[in-house]
Amino acid sequence: MKNVLVPLLLLYLVVINIVTFIVFAVDKNRAKRHAWRVPERTLFLLALIGGSIGAIAGMYAFRHKTKHWYFVIGMPAILAAQVGVAVVVLLKTNIL
Repeated sequence: MKNVLVPLLLLYLVVINIVTFIVFAVDKNRAKRHAWRVPERTLFLLALIGGSIGAIAGMYAFRHKTKHWYFVIGMPAILAAQVGVAVVVLLKTNIL
């Protein structure tokens, strides 16, 4: 079972991070054009469901949301929590 879950989880994480990065790019583009924006709640949700690396990369690649303290602190905090949970799960399941 472990042999199947790990590659699927890694694939999911790659996809969700790419999607999150793209959503940050789209939102920045819309901000420049004064068009309809992606809600901040959606950006945080994408980070929470595994896209925190894509969110951080998108923030700095596009200089988007970097002046909002709750993004500058929140996104790395989400990533740290996700890494902590992953380490605990991996240790308890003897994968590490």
